[in-house]
Amino acid sequence: MAYVIASACIDVKDGACVKCCPVDCIYVGERTLYIHPDECIDCGVCVSACPVEAIYEDRKLPAPLRPFLAINREFFDPQVSGLGSPGGAADVGPLKCDHPSVAAWPSRKESGG
Repeated sequence: MAYVIASACIDVKDGACVKCCPVDCIYVGERTLYIHPDECIDCGVCVSACPVEAIYEDRKLPAPLRPFLAINREFFDPQVSGLGSPGGAADVGPLKCDHPSVAAWPSRKESGG
């Protein structure tokens, strides 16, 4: 995996990264975005586009955010999202699901954030 979307994206989903991704590997979940680990080409364009600084290179993911490495990878397990490796987010469209850890994450809307 090259890049990982962490907790700062939950309930924000700005989408600037989706628009600039040259390989269409950023998928829209119910509460956050996910980078497909096998489709990402490690270009880093998404990092500069993210207004909330939620995207990290996998090797530079801060320790408290390391669970998001597994969250992003596991989201594409067919048993979690039904996706597998679809080969591009545009054809899939927004999904009405999230990784269980993201689904259980405290809502920013409820906390005023």
